[in-house]
Amino acid sequence: MKSQRRHDLDWIRVLVFGILILYHIGMFFVPWGWHIENNELSYPLTWPMWFVNQWRLPVLFIISGMGTRFALSKRSGGEYISERSLRLVIPLLFGMMVVVAPQVYVERVVQGAHYSSFLEFYPHYFEGAYPEGNFSWHHLWFLPYLFVYSIILAPFFLWIRKYPGNRLMQIFTNLLHHRFGLLWLALPLILTELLLKPHFPVRHNLIGDWYAFCYYLLLFFYGYLCISAGRDFWESISRKKKTALITGVITFTIMAWMRESAVWTPGTEYIFAAIRIINIGGWCIAIFGYGAEWLNRPGRVLTYCNQAVYPFYIIHQTITVVAAWYIYDLSWGIPWKFLHLTLITFGGGWIFFEIVKRNAFTRVLFGMK
Repeated sequence: MKSQRRHDLDWIRVLVFGILILYHIGMFFVPWGWHIENNELSYPLTWPMWFVNQWRLPVLFIISGMGTRFALSKRSGGEYISERSLRLVIPLLFGMMVVVAPQVYVERVVQGAHYSSFLEFYPHYFEGAYPEGNFSWHHLWFLPYLFVYSIILAPFFLWIRKYPGNRLMQIFTNLLHHRFGLLWLALPLILTELLLKPHFPVRHNLIGDWYAFCYYLLLFFYGYLCISAGRDFWESISRKKKTALITGVITFTIMAWMRESAVWTPGTEYIFAAIRIINIGGWCIAIFGYGAEWLNRPGRVLTYCNQAVYPFYIIHQTITVVAAWYIYDLSWGIPWKFLHLTLITFGGGWIFFEIVKRNAFTRVLFGMK
């Protein structure tokens, strides 16, 4: 497969990371337990947050798998691992040492710890692993998961690239052409939901996080298969995007009713898990299908945002948490605080990007080419 830039995937990646930033701002206002909480919480805000939460991470992991296929189209296995190390491990280590520390400092101070300054706290940052201790990767957990997936799946990906007519790709392509064939892809995800989720709560700590690890690994792998299937994949989602959108709306409506219903009988959790996975699949197919129709075009704005999205992702939560610290106990209304944090987070991220992009060393620290 030739390396061909898909501008729709770039746009989706940029837009979903933008939604991720707004989601983290929203976490300040909902009763879900975050690093810092506003003095007034909003239950109605949990609805759009819950809706977005169904598909935002699946879309990002699928896109990451897709990007891996494009990356391997022009690199050897060694070059690919080297590139992944440079763009994932270095920003992760720098982020853990520098970027995340202010978030933990704010959290500990709000919890009642007494430090005269951040500089006094910083040596204590390395005392034990979060949450019992302080050292953490917080929102950067996405990076170690991607890196581990890239390492353990690289031999298999290279085999698929070398033998594009293999039996696995034949089966996957046949599923793409079948009316309900893609539902079979939901089965491993449903099994993961049913067998692992009850025993392994999501912790994003990589070690022992078996439900989240396997769940996102499957999505990453699916992304690679989708791009490996080439035209068959794009034609398939073009045909199915309207049905997928309707499926997403209907299943989310059912989930919302079940969420609010007090009637939960034995076995209901299995039904809910299956509906949830079908809901996620519907939204993912609709997003990629309509994205291919509407967004597959280049532009200067896309070029700029594509460079900015990674540094924005790395720095945004620190800006949000520190800014929230200064207003969490003020008497402002939630809309004003939300607007305040949005402007500061995106404005601060933009200023920060404009600074780091001008130096080769800082570009490496923040995963830029």
